[in-house]
Amino acid sequence: MTTTAPHTDLGKTPGPTAPLRPRRGPGALVRALPLTPAVVLLLLFLAGPIAYCVYIAFTDLQLTGQAQDSFVGFENFTRAFGDEAFLNAVWLTLVFTVLSSLVGQNTLGLALAALMRRASKPVRTLTGGIVVTAWVLPEVVAGFLLYAFFRREGTLNAILDWLHLPAQNWLFTLPILAVSFANVWRGTAFSMLVYSAALNEIPKEITEAAEVDGAGGWRRMWHITLPMIRRSIGTNLMLNTLQTLSVFGLIWVMTRGGPGGKSQTLPLFMYEQAFQNSLIGYGTAVALLLLLVGSLFSLVYLRLLRTEV
Repeated sequence: MTTTAPHTDLGKTPGPTAPLRPRRGPGALVRALPLTPAVVLLLLFLAGPIAYCVYIAFTDLQLTGQAQDSFVGFENFTRAFGDEAFLNAVWLTLVFTVLSSLVGQNTLGLALAALMRRASKPVRTLTGGIVVTAWVLPEVVAGFLLYAFFRREGTLNAILDWLHLPAQNWLFTLPILAVSFANVWRGTAFSMLVYSAALNEIPKEITEAAEVDGAGGWRRMWHITLPMIRRSIGTNLMLNTLQTLSVFGLIWVMTRGGPGGKSQTLPLFMYEQAFQNSLIGYGTAVALLLLLVGSLFSLVYLRLLRTEV
């Protein structure tokens, strides 16, 4: 009795087997259940209001007894770019952001962090306490303090008079510089803390080797310190810029955007249009444009953060 051997392909190599896919059973749904309340809250209190604000920006909604709002498309946005007050607010917002955030808080915070690294412990404690106290003050309180400092009968003019120097009404002649200085005074502590942490991460062996090679303080700062903390600089600039773009209470308390709109940044212009002129649709469109400005700054900084050190 002969038996037939099973058919095999001896001349062929077996192909790769398909990867096993994990089965998605009811266990995955059970593990996702704890996230459901958080997702619902985000959709209800974050995504929902944002979507409604985007809708309002394309309507003529007002607060003056309007029976029904209507869809107007991009009319609010075209109106903004044709409004000289809006363009003035955009320019002042950029000036305020560059002076107080990119130059003021960033540079002063780095300088304080570098100086405090070499200072004695009592000096570090005293300086850090003073700077952080200005940061933790409520924005309205800081605004009143700086208003008392810059007003015509304020502290600054009293000091100038004691030095026999000419005084002036700073909140009237140079309001954007006054509010920029106020924002630097209040927000420098954040940059100082960020840079202090970054400088402490630099190995001492590198700086000591540079000193042995004869590199001075400025050369070490430019060629060693700044390249090694570049990511911290980018992160600090991004966070400071976004915070500065949204500053409202400090400027409102000091100048209310005046005189004549000389210190009216986009948040104050948005507030004026939406709640003083009752143009909710137009004010919301300005808010979206402010959000766009912040997004552009964020894209630039994120681009810098992706660069290899």
